[in-house]
Amino acid sequence: MKKYLLYVSNLYAFAIVRPLQAEILKQKGIVAWFLADKKFGSWLKKEEQLLETVAAVMAFEPDVVFVASNVVPDFFPGIKVQLFHGFNAQKRDASQGHFNIRGFFDLYCTQGPSTTVPFKALEKKYGHFKVVETGWTKVDPLFDEGDEYLSSRLAPDPRPVVLFTSTFTPALSAAHRVYDTIAAMMHQKKWRWIITLHPKMDRAVTLKFKQLCHACQSQFYGGDNVIPLLKQADVMLSDTSSIISEFILQKKPVVTFCNRMPGDHLINVTFDEDIEQAIEHALTRPASLMSAIDRYIADLHPYDDGRSSARVLAAVDDFLKNEKGKLRRKPLNLVRRIKMRLKYRYYRY
Repeated sequence: MKKYLLYVSNLYAFAIVRPLQAEILKQKGIVAWFLADKKFGSWLKKEEQLLETVAAVMAFEPDVVFVASNVVPDFFPGIKVQLFHGFNAQKRDASQGHFNIRGFFDLYCTQGPSTTVPFKALEKKYGHFKVVETGWTKVDPLFDEGDEYLSSRLAPDPRPVVLFTSTFTPALSAAHRVYDTIAAMMHQKKWRWIITLHPKMDRAVTLKFKQLCHACQSQFYGGDNVIPLLKQADVMLSDTSSIISEFILQKKPVVTFCNRMPGDHLINVTFDEDIEQAIEHALTRPASLMSAIDRYIADLHPYDDGRSSARVLAAVDDFLKNEKGKLRRKPLNLVRRIKMRLKYRYYRY
């Protein structure tokens, strides 16, 4: 019976690893959690096992450590598996962002051809990790018709639902720039609005949108699981956020404001006065747009069966059976390793 550790260093990781945890338990595995920040403890469920110390992790001796962030304590037992914290939103140069190899992971579970092809090239170049295309665990519930994730409305309401999201990156965030436009559209009551912002968004901006939602009787969501929101919405309004890709997997249109890398799968505008008309156009689901969305999905994440977590576990099983111990030695990563040891007061090497 394999033992799995879920390493969580950011709030967004909960929604990424919980579908995986469900599959592990379904397959009769043993799961435990380690939280890099104790403040995340309130997000754990009563039935979830928390390992509070490094000593507890060492005693647990996991076979596998699943990670949705960029780094992980290298001294934890078990192979380290990268799940990714989001889709590649192309916010930064490839060498600094999604495809930056940090030397901590044994296995990368990629989301689709657009990530698999570059990572396979990196696998060949470095030789100290393997790459397997599995799909992304977080979106498994997006294709789950179970009661927990069924889209629902607070009350019978025929109006289309617009979901506004925004990245926290100051140079790319549209939140502060389109606030007045969104407020005006909200007061028109033509559509029902849901607002969710990145957890690292400037607090003053978040507070403004919370107050706006309260005044307009709209929904503001600040939790870790946005899947139900994605399922409720008919169209998304965003900027250059990775959540765009999660939403578009449902074959629903997205309007973006000053997107850094707009493609034909998006309706991108650069002036706030064009946003309302763009949303109106998106709601008609024009054929050319929907065809572009289909092509985009085929490259990004061609799996709509809700079985990515199962594929991740299958990839792990294959790695443990056929690849463990056969990879090249990882880079020393001395500075990062020292920082990890200081952070967790672990002084062995």
